[in-house]
Amino acid sequence: MCMVIFAPIFAICAFATCGGYHGYLQVKVDCSARRPNNLSINIEFGYPFLQQIHFKAPLCDASREDVVFLNGDFSAAAQFFVTVGVLAFLYSFFATIVYVFYQNKYLKNNRGPLVDFLVTVTFSLMWLLSSCCWAKSLTDIKAATNPTEVLLLIASCREKENRCATTQEPLWSRLNTSTVFGFLNAILWSGNIWFVFKETGWYKTGQRYPSRTSSRKRSSEMRERLYSESSFDQPDDGFGPFRQDSFTESRGNYDKQLERQASINQSQVNFSLPETYLGKAVIYERENKVASQGPVIFVNEM
Repeated sequence: MCMVIFAPIFAICAFATCGGYHGYLQVKVDCSARRPNNLSINIEFGYPFLQQIHFKAPLCDASREDVVFLNGDFSAAAQFFVTVGVLAFLYSFFATIVYVFYQNKYLKNNRGPLVDFLVTVTFSLMWLLSSCCWAKSLTDIKAATNPTEVLLLIASCREKENRCATTQEPLWSRLNTSTVFGFLNAILWSGNIWFVFKETGWYKTGQRYPSRTSSRKRSSEMRERLYSESSFDQPDDGFGPFRQDSFTESRGNYDKQLERQASINQSQVNFSLPETYLGKAVIYERENKVASQGPVIFVNEM
């Protein structure tokens, strides 16, 4: 969110303060053998900075003027800096529209975050490089427009009988501000790399599949924890495992014996013969007749 808000603003401040600068230098020449002797020379310069910047300087010994060019051409660094600022502003403005209105298409197939990540890295490097080049060029521009250096370029000022002075010097606060905004943009875009990287599939894949070292570390920690718990539960370190094994074995044998006894009891219930016993002789009277019978067998049904 900070990137969306501050990136366009910082980009505008960077290229606007650099591209919209105009410097003004005024030099006064006092010729001893010429009337009128107070001559003013106005020198104006601006973006793209000292590219064939020239001015006309009067000659004290003649009624003509000499064309003088300032030393140095720093247009390449200035144009590179302004170009990076304009492109960064356009991309950040376009990215803001995509983030707000086309969030679903941005996250579809992971193409949007990958493109955004690569562009962010590229602009971070370009801002850093262009800011360094522009800072070095600004130092050279200040040296080239130094009043002492400019007076040495004027032929009338090199003569000892003539007097030359600077009445107005250029202000550099605006160009210094452009350099500061350039480095702020480099810091802003570099800091946004991590947040854009978290939206890519590379970061999500690393979170889904942890590294081998971390998995090995977790397994070793789990193994040590289990070993410490098992050793804490056992009363004796020397005979604990043997007692546990013997107890487990005896318990298993006892369970087997119980199962065998239960099966035997069940077979006895299913296949046992009916019990019989001999009773006493019973005499039945039927139709006033007495009949005697032998022993009767009673069957107890199970």
